[in-house]
This record gives sequence, structure tokens and C-alpha cells, in this order.
Amino acid sequence: MTPASAPAPHSDAAPPRLHFPEDVAAVLGCSAWWVKDRARRRLIPFTRVGRAYRFTGEHLAEIIRMNEARPATPQQQPAPTPAPQPATPRPSSPSAAPSQRLRARPPRRGRQGRYGTAA
Repeated sequence: MTPASAPAPHSDAAPPRLHFPEDVAAVLGCSAWWVKDRARRRLIPFTRVGRAYRFTGEHLAEIIRMNEARPATPQQQPAPTPAPQPATPRPSSPSAAPSQRLRARPPRRGRQGRYGTAA
């Protein structure tokens, strides 16, 4: 008898084919960078061989399912009643509210020329 942890000497099941990120990107119609970035952030399924990302056919099918957008189906729902708004005190006149106009800061290049140094 062989131990349960030892692999069978003649297994009929072939290991799954591993695809490169470039192959997956070509199928999905996106960049290899997108595929690697999503795998790095663990947003899509992948297999890691050493430091390289690899994908099986099952991974590819799941990525497609994850990013699939289904059309919205119209449902018969009663019209939502607006939620009552909490009463907030409003200023009695427009001049009572302090209004300050925001100004953009001058660009950094413009400020450097003023003083004669770029440090």
C-alpha cells in the first residue's frame, strides 16, 4: 500500500495548462499590465509559480464571469416615498452666510521664476 500523501505513479489526470498574463490579456482584449495588476491586488484568481502569475482555463472563465455586466431588468416596484429631510436652519438673507471665493494657487514653475532660483 502507498501512503495517502504520495502521488500515484500513473495518474491519468493531466495537470491544467497554465497561461501567461499576455495570453489572458489577448483573450480578454486588455493589457497584460491590467491582468498582472489585478492579480497583484488579488482581485482576480491566479496561480503563482515562483514570482510569475499563471492562469488556468478555469481562472479565465471566472475572470470573465466576475467582470460580466448583465442588463438591468425592469421590476414593478411602488414609487418610493421621499424620506423626510431634517430641518436645518437657513440664513434669513443671502448676505448673512459668509461666502469666500476660492483662488487657485499659482503653478510652481511660475513661483520659481519670481525669486530667480529653482532650488
